[in-house]
Amino acid sequence: MAHLFRDLSLGHSKRESTPLPLQTKPRMLPSKLTSTDLQSPLGQLASQLTDSDLRLTAYDVFLAVCRTSSSKPLSSSASASASASNSDSLGYNSPSQNNNHSPNSPALQRSLTSAAASKMKKAFGLKSPGSKKSPGSGPGSGEGKSKRPTTVGELMRIQMRIPETVDSRVRRALLRIGGGLVGRRIESVVLPLELLQQLKQSDFTDQQEYDAWQKRNLKVLEAGLLLHPRVSLDKSNNASQRLRQIIHAALDRPIETGKNNESMQVLRSAVMSLASRSDGSFSDSCHWADGIPLNLRLYEMLLETCFDINDETSIVEEVDELMEHIKKTWVVLGINQMLHNLCFTWVLFHRFVATGQVEMDLLYPADGQLAEVAKDAKATKDPDYSKILSSTLTSVLGWAEKRLLAYHDTFDSGNIYTMQGIVSLGVSAAKILVEDVSTEYRRKRKGEVDVARNRIDTYIRSSLRTAFAQRMEKADSSRRASKNQPNPLPVLAILAKDVGELAVHETKVFSPILKGWHPLAAGIAVATLHSCYANEIKQFISGVMELTPDAVQVLRAADKLEKDLVQIAVEDAVDSEDGGKAIIREMPPYEAETAIANLVKGWIKTRLDRLKEWVDRNLQQEVWNPQANQEGYAPSAVEILRIIDETLDAFFQLPIPTHPALLPDLMAGLDKCLQNYVMKAKSGCGTRSTYIPTMPALTRCEIGSKFQGVWKKKEKSQNSQKRNSQVATMNGDNSFGIPQLCVRINTFHCIRSEMDVLEKRIITHLRNCESAHVEDFSNGLSKKFELTPSACVEGVQLLSEAVAYKIVFHDLSHVLWDGLYIGEPSSSRIDPLLQELERNLLIISETVHERVRTRIITDIMKASCDGFLLVLLAGGPSRAFSRQDSQIIEDDFKALKDLFWANGDGLPADLIDKFSSTVRGVLPLFRTDSESLIERFRRVTLETYGSSARSRLPLPPTSGQWNPTEPNTLLRVLCYRNDETASKFLKKTYNLPKKL
Repeated sequence: MAHLFRDLSLGHSKRESTPLPLQTKPRMLPSKLTSTDLQSPLGQLASQLTDSDLRLTAYDVFLAVCRTSSSKPLSSSASASASASNSDSLGYNSPSQNNNHSPNSPALQRSLTSAAASKMKKAFGLKSPGSKKSPGSGPGSGEGKSKRPTTVGELMRIQMRIPETVDSRVRRALLRIGGGLVGRRIESVVLPLELLQQLKQSDFTDQQEYDAWQKRNLKVLEAGLLLHPRVSLDKSNNASQRLRQIIHAALDRPIETGKNNESMQVLRSAVMSLASRSDGSFSDSCHWADGIPLNLRLYEMLLETCFDINDETSIVEEVDELMEHIKKTWVVLGINQMLHNLCFTWVLFHRFVATGQVEMDLLYPADGQLAEVAKDAKATKDPDYSKILSSTLTSVLGWAEKRLLAYHDTFDSGNIYTMQGIVSLGVSAAKILVEDVSTEYRRKRKGEVDVARNRIDTYIRSSLRTAFAQRMEKADSSRRASKNQPNPLPVLAILAKDVGELAVHETKVFSPILKGWHPLAAGIAVATLHSCYANEIKQFISGVMELTPDAVQVLRAADKLEKDLVQIAVEDAVDSEDGGKAIIREMPPYEAETAIANLVKGWIKTRLDRLKEWVDRNLQQEVWNPQANQEGYAPSAVEILRIIDETLDAFFQLPIPTHPALLPDLMAGLDKCLQNYVMKAKSGCGTRSTYIPTMPALTRCEIGSKFQGVWKKKEKSQNSQKRNSQVATMNGDNSFGIPQLCVRINTFHCIRSEMDVLEKRIITHLRNCESAHVEDFSNGLSKKFELTPSACVEGVQLLSEAVAYKIVFHDLSHVLWDGLYIGEPSSSRIDPLLQELERNLLIISETVHERVRTRIITDIMKASCDGFLLVLLAGGPSRAFSRQDSQIIEDDFKALKDLFWANGDGLPADLIDKFSSTVRGVLPLFRTDSESLIERFRRVTLETYGSSARSRLPLPPTSGQWNPTEPNTLLRVLCYRNDETASKFLKKTYNLPKKL
């Protein structure tokens, strides 16, 4: 065996070759590996063999196959040491030494060397131990440098932590066995059986050590031939029953193992009978260590030696030579390349896990080996292999998924670099399991299942759901901790912020890694977070009944979160086939803005309902007292404007992002409330037509009866006194008196003016809004009151006319309708009317706001002109005018105009001329003689009615639009003409009576 222990000429290792001291009992060196919760998927042994038993047995097999693979005997430790000394003195291997290897086994006869980099390390990118050497650590650098093992045999002994006493004993036994193996291969030998026969109690330190060694070998025979045989046993097999009895007896009491001992012969007979059974391979191999899982566990022990015992994350420098010799055990252990690939994958993976899950030089090779395993899985359907394959991959996948299904808990800044390797390992294992082990996959068409994408999808969704639940719990704790602080944030607002941060962290840290397997990794992540938060926010929205600061905070936080998540999804899917539509479909809107809008609309409705009730209640109590305040406005109007201003302030103080969008709803509601106020305030005040008296029927004058006129004047005077007292009563302390109507007019003007102020204030509020845009200012309609201004203008116009005609036709009817020109015109002129008008104008001037004062006085003038004409053209039978009275009438009318002109301090002259034009057009008719009037009346009537009026003049209807060219106006002048010609014409043409 000396050829296994040739010198190392190059390279260096952390391992020291200092001989281990002789020990009385075999003792394994301590390992630095941490315990894991991973059970070996290669199978659990039914026997009571420990890891130490398996390691010693594996070493026995290794030495045996190395002994029989060459014609030269194994060298002893002593010769190995001598050889090492010689090599060290030279400092290198001479070409002659290297060429003295046996031609039939050159690989076995070479010494260990690391002159060329390991092919395996190159392939896997594996780390070497002691890669950072000191300058003097190379060969020939002098004394004091640590010695390296010089042969594969010595390297294997150190790596397997085998004491030298054990090693020497096995070698002696193999030398004895070798003498009887001439012409036979090692696979035709049952090694434990031969060792039992060759080694006696005298080869051991004491009886206890010998008994333990014997029991181990018997347990190995039991495991290999009875419990896990290569060829299945028949229950009726006598040899198996005999062997079972012998082993059980020997476990209680050691057996004699001499060559001619009967018990040994019985044991050999039973063992060889079972070991020699054919497995159908037509070879003369003995099957004692090639049954699953015994062979796999023994092989696992051998593969573990590839890792340096002093740096258990590193592969030894001499791994190529070591692996070459380990593979020679295949003939005994029944291992092939596929099982080797699978076992080596597991060993690399298990070492990565056991050394703290941080060494990528172990993880990446394991992933690389899986690629070979994937090829093997497609190439064979062997049921035994498939079972081990499934078990191994399930174990790897289970471990990986335990971490990946909650990768937020697994990875942090300290170990994130391992994530890609673990994902790759898990996905590779899953692909083999699904594509090559699962029967369900085979039934589906190729391309229907994207294993990698599906697994990553699952990992993302699972991990983020877990992370979300943790953030939820954290937010709840944070809320409880801050409950005593002022204005603590609501839980869902805290959660939204945390989820947003989680999404950003996900896209920066994890998504770039996972994108290698799933192109929409970030999109899937945010869609999952969106869905998780949706469950909470929708439940919240369904329970919110009113607008509160907490509700707005939560909804705004939800809206911001949703926008951020959707933005990430859109950016992530920009290059995808569907542009991210599938991901966006997974993210139905929270409708947070809609919820805010609905709550605000509810808030608006509540405010408006209160305002409407207030308007109705206060209008009923309003007395329109002109002394209520200095401005002459109704207190109720001042109050409603204050409430509206406060409502707008409160609206813009709402912590919502949609002020511009919801403002039109509030404006429309306030507008309607104000319009309602104006409409109700003007209702019942009367109109122009309310106060104009009904025109009496047409009559003709009774000529020459002055007494009658005096009597009628006296009668009318009594009636006017009675009516005057009634008017005084009506104008008492009531809400429809002239002062009260003036207060209403002032109020409408005030409201109209305040509309402009409110609209400007709204613009200022909008400019201070965080969510306002330029278009919110360019579209002025949404910020204006549309109904109230026109209602105010209409109200002022209506009440101004009502005041004017009430004064003239109602309040002053005793001096106008019942007094002016009654009986003799010269004795009943306009002076009393002018005095009363002047008194009322003074009241108006003191009560009405200066901006509407001119309008009301103008309306009073118009009403006075209308009243003056009505007296002249429809004053009833108590009035009659001769041509000589025309001068009196014209003088009176001039006095009326002068009242309103007030020597230039009253109405402008052009305004007076404009509204007195009708009277000025009619007055000349009172100077015209009756014949001319009759002729003009005939002509105008014929022009109006055509040829049908020639036989009989029709009676023209009363239009109320007095005009000197209008038939009814001309007719009425004739009706009140106090002469015979006019009376006869009216009697003949229309048979008009002289009195009603």
